[in-house]
Amino acid sequence: MQKLNRLTKKKDFESVFKNGASFKSFPMILRIARNGLKRSRFAFVISVKVSKKAVERNKTRRLASEAIRLNLGKIKGGFDAVFIVLPGAKILDYMSAEKNIISLLIKAKAAANHKNV
Repeated sequence: MQKLNRLTKKKDFESVFKNGASFKSFPMILRIARNGLKRSRFAFVISVKVSKKAVERNKTRRLASEAIRLNLGKIKGGFDAVFIVLPGAKILDYMSAEKNIISLLIKAKAAANHKNV
């Protein structure tokens, strides 16, 4: 994923967690908020509770990031999104990561059509 599509600054994370809407589809939670930009930015939070091995956490992060990168053209701009992988979920394969990410984004889009997300 390109750097301009990554959410990296602490103040941006705080804004998403403070002002954002939340959607859940096991084993992920999506926190999403408007950012006032033309592009959307994404971040992934995978704690040590998911896996003690950094290799497994990084693999999950790479798979999820690749799913976003390949579907970026279908994703509406102007949002900051933080995907949180929940403990208890084993390492995700690409297909399950992509399926969960897309379902969460569809839920967020449906909610945005009904209220001001």
